[in-house]
Amino acid sequence: MPRRPERDILEEFAEQRSRPRYPEVEIESGLVVEDRSSGYVGDVVRWSHEGVTLRDRNQHLRHFGWKPGGFLLEGRPVTLVRPRTAPAATQRRSAAGAVLSAPGRAQVARPHRIWVEGRHDAELLEHIWGDELRELAVVVEPLHGADDLAAAVAEFEPGPGRRLGVLLDHLVPGSKESRIAASVSDPNVLVTGHPFVDVWAGIRPRLIGREAWPEVPLGTPWKAGVCAALGESEEGFWVRLIAQVSSFADLEPELVGAVERLIDFVASASD
Repeated sequence: MPRRPERDILEEFAEQRSRPRYPEVEIESGLVVEDRSSGYVGDVVRWSHEGVTLRDRNQHLRHFGWKPGGFLLEGRPVTLVRPRTAPAATQRRSAAGAVLSAPGRAQVARPHRIWVEGRHDAELLEHIWGDELRELAVVVEPLHGADDLAAAVAEFEPGPGRRLGVLLDHLVPGSKESRIAASVSDPNVLVTGHPFVDVWAGIRPRLIGREAWPEVPLGTPWKAGVCAALGESEEGFWVRLIAQVSSFADLEPELVGAVERLIDFVASASD
């Protein structure tokens, strides 16, 4: 078999020189940039080793990876880079990219709460946002069904020092969940959600080697239908699925944005 000719070092050098070079800009909160590939414009709200999160004027969040010349700043292509100064020894980051303080004594939970529809929703929030939620001393609780949400909210007795955030599945126009959300009207309660019929579907299917989640016949419970199509048991599959999730980049942006809005809502409250 003929040997592949080795590349000349001068050829490699010339190739490197021919590549476009972009100014590097250290990222900072509030910096407004445009993603060149999609045209999405927003201000920087957070970043991690995996990428940067931008927020547009409608408060929607999207996540982008680090890439040379991947963004426009004041109309010119730039390469965004993380700050070169080493983070303080007391700084940590959550899987969602938030800066956390050094571990200390356990905090007493604040009166604010975030409610989610079921145990898997709560476990996913803990998996990705757990460090940040503990830093804020905010507890996530499963509702195990939201049909009587208005009554549950009234029993909670929200107030300026006792905010409540609620995350609903399948919150789309005309759905039962949209009517449930409309039944709650209190400035100290934020009901938001994602369009997926179940929180599992808010996890990118590429983690299990698929381009899309299996189609589930109408009338079949979604999780049961998915597991039947995959030949899996529900609990066994969930354990393996959540183990594959390492950061918000493994979740669909609609789910990430909904959770981030709830965390911001309860975090900004005064006790």
